Amino acid sequence: MATGGGWAPARSVERHGAPRGGGGTRSKSVAPCPRRPSPSPARSRPAPDNGGSADSCRVRVAIRLRPKNSEDLAYGSDFDSCVELQPESKRLKLKKNNWICESYKFDEVFSENASQKRVYEVVAKPVVESVLEGYNGTVMAYGQTGTGKTYTVGRLGKDDPSERGIMVRALEHILSSMSFETDRVAISYLQLYLESVQDLLDPEKTNIPIVEDAKTGEISLPGASIVEIKDLEHVFHLLQIGEANRHAANTKMNTESSRSHAILIIHLQRSSRIKEENSSLSNDTHDIFPDDLPLVLKSKLLIVDLAGSERIDKSGSEGHMIEEAKFINLSLTSLGKCINALAENSPHIPTRDSKLTRILRDSFGGTARTSLVVTIGPSSRHYSETSSTIMFGQRAMKVVNTIKLKEEVDYETLYKKVEREVDQLTSEMERQQKLMKNEKMQLDKKLKESEGSFHDLRMTSNIRIENLEKEKCQLESAVKTLMRDLEEERGQNNLLSEQIAELEKLVNENKQQLENLSRMKIFTDTTKEHEKEMEELLRQLQEERRCSSSLKDRMSVLQQELCDAQSSTQLQESMAHELEKKLTKVTEEFTSQVQSLKEKISELISEKEVIYEELKSTQEKVQQEMLHRQGLEDQILRLKWSTSDICAEESKTSYGMVRSGSGLGNAAFVSKSGKIREALSGQRGTISKIFEEVGLPNVLALLKSEDLDVQIHAVKVVANLAAEDINQERIVEEGGLDALLSLLETSENTTIHRVTAGAVANLAMNGSNQGVIMNKGGARLLANVASKTEDPQTLRLVAGAIANLCGNEKLHLMLKRDGGIKALLGMVRSGHAEVIAQIARGIANFAKCESRVISQGHRKGRSLLIEDGVLTWMVANSTRFSHSTTRHIELAFCHLAQNEDNTCDIIASGGIKELLRISRESPRDDARNLAKMALDSNPAFLREVQ
Repeated sequence: MATGGGWAPARSVERHGAPRGGGGTRSKSVAPCPRRPSPSPARSRPAPDNGGSADSCRVRVAIRLRPKNSEDLAYGSDFDSCVELQPESKRLKLKKNNWICESYKFDEVFSENASQKRVYEVVAKPVVESVLEGYNGTVMAYGQTGTGKTYTVGRLGKDDPSERGIMVRALEHILSSMSFETDRVAISYLQLYLESVQDLLDPEKTNIPIVEDAKTGEISLPGASIVEIKDLEHVFHLLQIGEANRHAANTKMNTESSRSHAILIIHLQRSSRIKEENSSLSNDTHDIFPDDLPLVLKSKLLIVDLAGSERIDKSGSEGHMIEEAKFINLSLTSLGKCINALAENSPHIPTRDSKLTRILRDSFGGTARTSLVVTIGPSSRHYSETSSTIMFGQRAMKVVNTIKLKEEVDYETLYKKVEREVDQLTSEMERQQKLMKNEKMQLDKKLKESEGSFHDLRMTSNIRIENLEKEKCQLESAVKTLMRDLEEERGQNNLLSEQIAELEKLVNENKQQLENLSRMKIFTDTTKEHEKEMEELLRQLQEERRCSSSLKDRMSVLQQELCDAQSSTQLQESMAHELEKKLTKVTEEFTSQVQSLKEKISELISEKEVIYEELKSTQEKVQQEMLHRQGLEDQILRLKWSTSDICAEESKTSYGMVRSGSGLGNAAFVSKSGKIREALSGQRGTISKIFEEVGLPNVLALLKSEDLDVQIHAVKVVANLAAEDINQERIVEEGGLDALLSLLETSENTTIHRVTAGAVANLAMNGSNQGVIMNKGGARLLANVASKTEDPQTLRLVAGAIANLCGNEKLHLMLKRDGGIKALLGMVRSGHAEVIAQIARGIANFAKCESRVISQGHRKGRSLLIEDGVLTWMVANSTRFSHSTTRHIELAFCHLAQNEDNTCDIIASGGIKELLRISRESPRDDARNLAKMALDSNPAFLREVQ
């Protein structure tokens, strides 16, 4: 965990004005100093109007309406909305009753169907872009408890990016816009709990002080952890740590009510170079500090998730929670006083009344660009809280901030640059000095070597001169000796010349004699050779004679063989004649066969042409089908975007439209579903249009598409169609149920499981479809999906489907055999309130239908629910959940108590106390009456009570 050492404030250069717009001039002066430059004075520019608007720097306020929750819908016909939105004119009407109505205008009005992305782009994105340009900014959520502040601001949405809140989206935007080579971004995550500032990233750091700079008025929190971030995964990790350490509690108005104000502080530092235009610097100072000074933009973004204001009588807070609520309401009251004072231009702003107002001092009436999102609920039961929240937003719109750009000379970068240049020059100078030293040493060495060589050369030259003189004397004496010898040899040569002339005469005489002798020798040798050739010819003649006699014998033999060959030739000619006849016959037969084969080939060719034509037409049909299929897929993809918001907003309504069929709560649900259908009539019209244009068979065919995205949206369309009673029977007849069950069995995708379970749940609302679903193994497949997934939305829809099947008493044995009851109870592990609500509804449906069958005498014995351990769970958890869930558990328990065969199990599990509690404390008359009837009619129960 890093601390904020590198983020200490330095000398700042401020510019007044909005982050965008070219108006205003900038001026800068630097006082020369022999050691370092003096701080640059603040330079300012007026804030330009955005499109000519005069309120460009005031606090921007948007209002967001929370959708109706289960508590609102639980009031049925008594429920009445006190809010009417007019998004086109950005107005809101607050109705106190049927004849008193007040209208308010805001910068933006978000309906209950507004997506998280749109809220971010309208409320927070301009502030984030301003912070990226060097200005401080604040985004804050304010409203009554349970109206969706934490969902709007702090929702992580790690699995579903569309659910991400302002915190995650702002950090994602900042990370994508920064260069990590020159820029830095870090975060601090704090909470204000019981007027004590605590570090959510390091829980050991508590009671962190708030320090105000006496000169600049800036607020800092020394000691708070500042963690530098690099990617979105690190962001998710840090935010999860912070959410885990934040204080929250369960109240009547909110199951996860925040008990502290959460403040995410994002610190940004970005590089910026501004040309200095001061020419009064001396040459020495100019050499040390160049014209281009490195500047950094330091900005800060506060994202504040305020704890909700609450009334003790409505929230049901008690004990330590009352103390928490007191501090929350006090800090919010202080904030409201500051807003009132700023809106009325009061000379005194009571920012020191609370630590919250001290931290937010720069956000209201300060130098930060501020956006406020006000969250409200639709219920008329909270009219006063809603009115107070709206008035807070109206007063905040009157607050005007003076936006300033904070620029600082980056002395750290400048120091590193100068230090780097000094190091380079020092190393270069040392290198040159070392090089010169080495050259001097080499020259000295060469000089010494030259002197030694010259001395040696002089000594050697003297010696050689002496030797040459000696050799000269020796050569002169040798020349004289040679001249004397040469004279003697000349005399000897003359004598030899005379002797050679005499010898030449003798040689000529001997040559003539030798020529005569050679002729005689040649004649003798030729005669001997002729004799040898005559002998060889005689020998060859004898050999030829022997060969002639042998050839004659061979000739006679060949003549005999020739005669034999002529006789055999005649025989072969006769055989050849017969073979020729047979060959002619075979040739004729072969010709006829060839002709018949040619005819068959022509027939086959004609058939081939026919088949080719058929194949070609078939290929054209297949191509047309493929084009048609592609067109359908493209049509689905085009409509995907228009239905994505529908599916996102209907995830808790359209797929959750799980009813009990013939079971518990049928009338109440009909009223609720009627209101939901009326609110979503426009969306249903879109789905009906898709159905009419594409056709049900084509939509069902897309369930088998290889494109997962197309497959998911096809299932969503089928699920929405199945929500209408008029379409359910046709979907089953066209094979839609079989395709959905096949997807449950074969697909591994969580989204496919979730949407398919919702579609099956909608089909199970029809009593005639319930038996078909069970016979096709639907309960077994739903139980299998429940055992594999941990996704609460998938479990909610699976539980809703099984709960609908529990409302048919004819299917109870099959449901138990296929593991439906065990799967229903097993889904309790998720701990999710909506999942447990569906589980309780299914158990209530099962118990009610089973009680009716037993009372009519169609079946006897212990309840099937008791065999699977449902009774033990109900006794242990009957008062742990919301009112609606508790009512389902109470009714189920009372129906089980009507069966006398369950008496021993109820007594053994401690159920008598639960029956007494229901008979006295239950808010529902039917539950109290059933409990009293069970106690009065069963003697064993009366004995236990007494």
